[in-house]
Amino acid sequence: MSDARLATKSDLDLAPSGVAALNRLAPEAAHEALLGCCASERWATTMERGRPYASSDALFDRVDEAFDTLAREDWLQAFAAHAQIGAPRAADERGAKEQAGVSEAGSEELAALRVGNQRYEARFGHVFLVRASGLDAQQMLASLRERLENEAEVELEIAAQQQREITRLRLGGLLAS
Repeated sequence: MSDARLATKSDLDLAPSGVAALNRLAPEAAHEALLGCCASERWATTMERGRPYASSDALFDRVDEAFDTLAREDWLQAFAAHAQIGAPRAADERGAKEQAGVSEAGSEELAALRVGNQRYEARFGHVFLVRASGLDAQQMLASLRERLENEAEVELEIAAQQQREITRLRLGGLLAS
């Protein structure tokens, strides 16, 4: 790929260096790729405008800086892109992989997750968010039950931290592809 032309989103899969490929993306394609990591428009715009990144360290430093600018509405926008734990959307392969630990859950655990998700959303106004990668259904359910006891502002901070972790994992996957 010549440095003289702007890369498209599909070029990211072919590039030897994820950061270099992200730097070469056209602004719209970079924004779309970053939205796939965190569905906050403000976060994706901040990250896209921060290009070019000299290294993955510089990129990940900017991740935290961009998160520090988000308001409650931005977090809620990001949370809304996530499926409920135990119920990934059919077209969301990445979500299904991230929630793979639920695949071994029994009907009782799945039912408890459904009920817990409903209670959580009624209490806090957004989907229960947990970095599910590497967790089994019992661990996710335990976290859900524990976090239902939190005050709303505390829970928003915890969910935001989980979003940060999910975003960093997704961004790492984007750069590795």
